[in-house]
Amino acid sequence: MKKILNTIVPVVLSGGSGTRLWPLSRELYPKQLLPLTGERTMLQNTVTRLEGISGLGPPLIVCNESHRFMVAEQMRLINVTPSAVLLEPVGRNTAPAVAIAALQAMKGGNDPFLLVLPADHVIKNLTAFSSAVTEGARLAENGRLVTFGIVPDKPETGYGYIKKGKQIINKIKAEVKVKSKKDPLITHHSSPVTAFTVERFEEKPDQAKAKKFVSSGEYLWNSGMFMFRASRYLEELKRFAPDILSACRKTIKGSVRDLDFTRLDKDAFAACRSESIDYAVMEKTDSAVVIPLDVGWNDIGSWSALWEVLEKDKDGNAVSGDVIMQDVSNSFIYAGNRLVAAVGVKDHIIIETADAVLVAEKDKAQEVKNIVAHLKTQKRGEALLHRRVNRPWGAYESIDCADRFQVKRITVNPGACLSLQRHHHRAEHWIVVRGTALITKDNEEITITENESTYIPLGTMHRLENPGKIPLELIEVQSGSYLGEDDIERFDDRYGRKGSSK
Repeated sequence: MKKILNTIVPVVLSGGSGTRLWPLSRELYPKQLLPLTGERTMLQNTVTRLEGISGLGPPLIVCNESHRFMVAEQMRLINVTPSAVLLEPVGRNTAPAVAIAALQAMKGGNDPFLLVLPADHVIKNLTAFSSAVTEGARLAENGRLVTFGIVPDKPETGYGYIKKGKQIINKIKAEVKVKSKKDPLITHHSSPVTAFTVERFEEKPDQAKAKKFVSSGEYLWNSGMFMFRASRYLEELKRFAPDILSACRKTIKGSVRDLDFTRLDKDAFAACRSESIDYAVMEKTDSAVVIPLDVGWNDIGSWSALWEVLEKDKDGNAVSGDVIMQDVSNSFIYAGNRLVAAVGVKDHIIIETADAVLVAEKDKAQEVKNIVAHLKTQKRGEALLHRRVNRPWGAYESIDCADRFQVKRITVNPGACLSLQRHHHRAEHWIVVRGTALITKDNEEITITENESTYIPLGTMHRLENPGKIPLELIEVQSGSYLGEDDIERFDDRYGRKGSSK
């Protein structure tokens, strides 16, 4: 007999690449892993805003396989232990992602409510959001598939819309507990939350249609947030997209545990049809309801959207980093590494990173994705990585590169080590500038400290480890006929990695 639980499992979808926020967001370091609106990252904010809501269990995170160690580290920094971190070997959109989360959450005979949340949203009114979640659970308990629609404050062509149907009256006031910085636990009594049946979903409209939608008062923005019991979603998925459910069952059955992660079966998941939860289920089911949200929501879908939520000066400018301005208004300027000076600029986005600079008119911010597509066509690394690349053991940063040589700055965290490996096309010279390095070279172990160096000949089996209590920093000079990151034959790795990258 199936065990029914009223626990709410937050399902955090963290698989996006955030191409519209290039060059700060990169495919291997996307926007949800960046601190765009404060000290915490978007992913961390998504999880911490749930604190204090009654009945919530630990989050279940679905993320790209290449982001796994960054996701794990960001959860550790906020003292959160996810119930599971499911690694997508390929992207297959939200319907399969939610299906594998539902199947995972139902292991052991459980059947919790799923609160599906993209990892890259801003929500300012946490009390109103918490009230909506509580109401969503009540509706989900009655078999409803709940979506949360944002009350629009302007005609927006970048979002899909939901047309409200008949009103569902709820006279029950929900008690919501929300943590705050001033008082560790404050109890709020929320206002009654209204819900509606869903008449229909609308695709992203043109400007004229968007104006009609907003002026009518009958439409909401489609936020991509959902709530339902796990079994109900799978029932409707079986009804409307049985092929997706079948592929996801095979995927979960073939999944394996790897450290703190669950690796999904690559072949089974790759064979699954890519489809959004809207197309696969929500637009077809007769059980869909929508709860309007007026909570200061933003999905940070472009640089102009980020500008809207950031604090601005008297001239409407949002600024980060070392910036000097003269006669500048309604602009967003980000200086990541160097001084940026702007004169006579209005309604512009200027973003500076170590390896790229973006200049765009604010109303053209959505078109940044075309730049990323062009970079990918040219197979340029700026679409994938920053000069500084995070690894589970620390990070490396490219300093200089030319024909037959490359210089990197490597940082190894205390107690961490790189894989035992060798290269077939390059030799390496390591110079320690801070800390202590324990180095394996074939059958020899040596220790070197600040201002000392060692040479790793081509073909030598080697490993770099930090046995100390402070970060190890060294300069690596590579020389050889091929310097690509895939020139690694890995023999042992404490992080369970295979293939390229240190």
